[in-house]
Amino acid sequence: MDHQLLFVILVLFILVAAVSVLAERAQFPSPILMLLAGGALAFVPGVPAIRLDPDVVLLLLLPPLLYSGGVGMSWRGFRSNLRPILMLAVGCVLFTAASVAFVMHELLGTAWAVGFVLGAIVSPPDAVAALALLRSVRLPRRILTVLEGESLANDATALVILGIALQALTTGRFSLADATLRFLAIAVGEVAFGVALGWLALRARRVARAPRAEVLLALATPYVAFWPPHALGGSGVIACVAAGLYVSWNGRRLIPPDTRLQGYFIWDLVVWATESLVFLLGGLQARVVAEAVARIGWGHALAVGSLVTFTIVVVRFVWVFPATYVPRALVPSWHRGEPPADWRTPFVVAFAGIRGVDSLAAALLVPAVVNGSVFGARDLIVFSTYLVIGVTIVLLGAMLPALLRMLGLTHVGRLEAEANRRDEQKVRLEGVDAVIGFLKRAGAEGKRSVGWLCHAYDERRRALVEGIRPTPEDPATEAARLEREIVRIEREAVARAYDENRLTDEARRRIERELDLEEARIANRHANSARVS
Repeated sequence: MDHQLLFVILVLFILVAAVSVLAERAQFPSPILMLLAGGALAFVPGVPAIRLDPDVVLLLLLPPLLYSGGVGMSWRGFRSNLRPILMLAVGCVLFTAASVAFVMHELLGTAWAVGFVLGAIVSPPDAVAALALLRSVRLPRRILTVLEGESLANDATALVILGIALQALTTGRFSLADATLRFLAIAVGEVAFGVALGWLALRARRVARAPRAEVLLALATPYVAFWPPHALGGSGVIACVAAGLYVSWNGRRLIPPDTRLQGYFIWDLVVWATESLVFLLGGLQARVVAEAVARIGWGHALAVGSLVTFTIVVVRFVWVFPATYVPRALVPSWHRGEPPADWRTPFVVAFAGIRGVDSLAAALLVPAVVNGSVFGARDLIVFSTYLVIGVTIVLLGAMLPALLRMLGLTHVGRLEAEANRRDEQKVRLEGVDAVIGFLKRAGAEGKRSVGWLCHAYDERRRALVEGIRPTPEDPATEAARLEREIVRIEREAVARAYDENRLTDEARRRIERELDLEEARIANRHANSARVS
């Protein structure tokens, strides 16, 4: 491998770490700061231009993010909100692409095929950008599920439209019937492939029965799900998400606890590093995009890019509100059991249409030469896409937390989280009661060594009961502070013994691992308590 490439990769990871620390300390959304930092760095004298290979995003960076999004999503939530998710992931993407093509054709005289190419590129909100920004704010669960589901599935629609538009651009032929059949075949085929792969991956991991091998198989799963359908002319997106959803629903029964513990840490690191790298690479394309604009003129490029950005923002509102209220009026039976319509929900869903770097990767897939001639519209497509990404991430993304607070949805999300927390504590209490009942029966049968376990679970039950009741100071928080102090004291004792050469390195590492797990458990409990305070 080229030494210069290795150096660039190393510098990028160091930058990711530095900018993420800065974002956390400044309490600023990390994706926005990554994009801005990359854009500023691109124009620093002496910094070489980094041209993003679209295959790096589509084939290397996107699959693990889509798969982890599917694994992290509730299958029940996805299934119960399938109708609004499909209305956005399919209907809104088609409507947006057609609207951009219409505006480009009618106002700028652009060919329909060129308009649909640009429309397909900018129509889907990005899974990476949306999830990275929404993860930092508290939303009612249903809104978050709909936005997550849309952002995970809409790339498939957009990539199919883009493939059809590029084919029409090069051949001059288009058939709506063929396009519809192709889309349906891709969707059905990829769902089947993703589910089958998820089933096979879980069984292979069960046969392996080795945590490190299982985690390695899990890391390979998104690529196996994405690459074959993509190579065969599909999107790969639907298969990747379907595999993730299948593992999410069935993995709780088939994945052993020690594998889950290792997997949580590794996947958290992979997703965080990949998301951050995607935004930083997107920012670093600013110089390349600026060079493209210089060839077509800044005035014309800004006018077209602003028109496209305005179109996609307005069109999303035009689609979302009727798609929310018209079906409720026409078919009321579809919406029985759903909460009553609240205008704030469609408003936030429409506002949160944030585009990301996968749109830029799609723009870079547009060929520079079409039918033997230079495709002059390519530079304009790339710049318009970049402007759409920048405006939606930086402007809409930065405004989103304040908008949610102004609409009172963060308060609604907090109340929902508190109710969920109380339900969680009650379920924990049911589990502890079941254990206490078992221990009492074991003690009655004359089994020894259950006395201290009964005492420990009685104490745990008491703490849970006290945690359910609202008190001036959360006992779980106070207990967490004391337990952390206890772990610190134990660590100091172990360190003294090691310094005095009374403990081997192997024994020290075993004790440290146990203390690390204990401290992680305490920190997790404290975080859960603070989350609803």
